[in-house]
Amino acid sequence: MAQQQSGTIPPGWVGGFAQSNPKFAYPNPDLSSLPLLDNLANIDLLQRQQAVKWPEFSWESVIGDPKSRCFQMFAPYISRIGYTNEGRVYSIICPQQGSCSPSFGCLNIEVTVTGQRGWADETGQEKVAADLTVEGKIWFSPSALQNPFVKFLWGLFADSKLPFPARKADAIRVTLHNSDDPSKSILPGRMGESARFKSPDFARHPGKAWSVANLEVGIGPIVKTGHAIVDDFNELTMELVNLASGNLLSPGNVLTWNVWCEEPALVDRQEWREHAEKWRESIDADHGAPSGPGTDPRYFDGTPFKPIEALVQKEIDKINAWLKEHLLALTQAAKAK
Repeated sequence: MAQQQSGTIPPGWVGGFAQSNPKFAYPNPDLSSLPLLDNLANIDLLQRQQAVKWPEFSWESVIGDPKSRCFQMFAPYISRIGYTNEGRVYSIICPQQGSCSPSFGCLNIEVTVTGQRGWADETGQEKVAADLTVEGKIWFSPSALQNPFVKFLWGLFADSKLPFPARKADAIRVTLHNSDDPSKSILPGRMGESARFKSPDFARHPGKAWSVANLEVGIGPIVKTGHAIVDDFNELTMELVNLASGNLLSPGNVLTWNVWCEEPALVDRQEWREHAEKWRESIDADHGAPSGPGTDPRYFDGTPFKPIEALVQKEIDKINAWLKEHLLALTQAAKAK
């Protein structure tokens, strides 16, 4: 059962959609009668939302070793679910993270929702049930921190017209699937904390959150672009991401998040449309998430996760060597275009 905090829900709640089909009910909601809808196609129908103030993520930093499990709260309000006064879900904002450095500019990581369906209920014991299809996207963007050489290189990437991940449209695409069955793409988001593991107290928020639900994804391989030079660069980038994060997006791993929500609120549709761009602009300016920082990854006992700096630097050196090796080819490609 979800932890609830007493509070007044905003006016206008009608409800009823969660009860419109007996198969929607817990303990095993079946939402298959609903179509998977485009996540951005029905923003004009949104009236209400539940915002995730405490998005608590977890994964094994050594795949297969439960003792290596890390816990990290991403930035507050990084996710939310939007629905009508009756409770039909029409849009879900999912996580976006970013970090900047002089060596690479800004690295953006986003879980992009490609389809969703579900219900929300503000007065029942169970607050939400939703299915999602998602894709991981990783790309670089200009940074207020980047040095002139890096700025020059990213300019070459753009001018070459090859699909280097220098913008979201050409992002590295990480396949994500149902953690119980890699052949299935639909991910169930259900009430309560994940039963896969026990969370430490610092990753739990009973008494403060209005509700809690959980979702998890299995990590698959990245999608090839068909351009060998780009695919080589993307593989090197993913090696660096996984070394620095403790295999956060390593194929074969499972990424879980417990989403601890605030009580419902009304939706500002224009703000909803602009949410993702606002976050990206803040990251690129090296201001971090506009809602404030999350936490660093920690093990169950609170010990901080620390990547082996020598290995991370070695991977950075490999990418720099790759860039220098291909500098002439990139310059020629840019001139040819």
